[in-house]
Amino acid sequence: MIRRRCRRSTSPSFAGFRFPPDVVLLAVRWYLRYGLSYRDVEELLAERGIEVDHVTIYRWVQRFTPLVIDAARLCRHSVGDRWFVDETYVKVAGVWRYVYSAVDQHGQVIEVLVSKRRNAAAATKFFEMMLAGRDRPTEITTDLAAPLLRVVEDLLPEVLHDITQYGNNPIECDHGRLKARLRPMRGLRTDRTASVVIRGHAFIQNLRRGHYELGVEARHEHLCVAAAFDELSAAI
Repeated sequence: MIRRRCRRSTSPSFAGFRFPPDVVLLAVRWYLRYGLSYRDVEELLAERGIEVDHVTIYRWVQRFTPLVIDAARLCRHSVGDRWFVDETYVKVAGVWRYVYSAVDQHGQVIEVLVSKRRNAAAATKFFEMMLAGRDRPTEITTDLAAPLLRVVEDLLPEVLHDITQYGNNPIECDHGRLKARLRPMRGLRTDRTASVVIRGHAFIQNLRRGHYELGVEARHEHLCVAAAFDELSAAI
């Protein structure tokens, strides 16, 4: 496989920040990777002599998570041809929101979408996101939710559609990991915050599973995420 390098950025993404990029991205990585609150990250940085308020860390996560994901885009592996699609739910400001997500047969998270509604319009938007710039799958597994059944029939009529019981276990396991990550948090307050954190969680899962050409030269597999962020720091 050809080793692809992320392009070096010419935009001053860190201009005006009091802390250097390695400190900012360390805080972002810790928050996305581990079951930590913003105050937990604040305490861990303080132990290293870095005094930064948890509100500032929140702002870093919101600003830099999308930039990191975008910078890594060209280094991402192609998705497989078997997709497992499902939705779960989270509370945002005390109101239920739905999280559409999908993984392929290799465990790569294809896309995630936070939606106010669980209907055909939301499911259609999610499938259009997945199909944009990608080869169409040969097989899709969903549950019996009416919106998903309708969208698969409308957009991918030629695809084998599996709706057997327990067929969607791979994506159900991913939902469990997401819920475990959200548990230490003191609630998601806005739809944008929820989207950034959930997309960041999916990105970290893909990094850890080796679905990017990033961090592959790390000395140990447990260091691959840290090595990937070191590479990405030059691209944002």
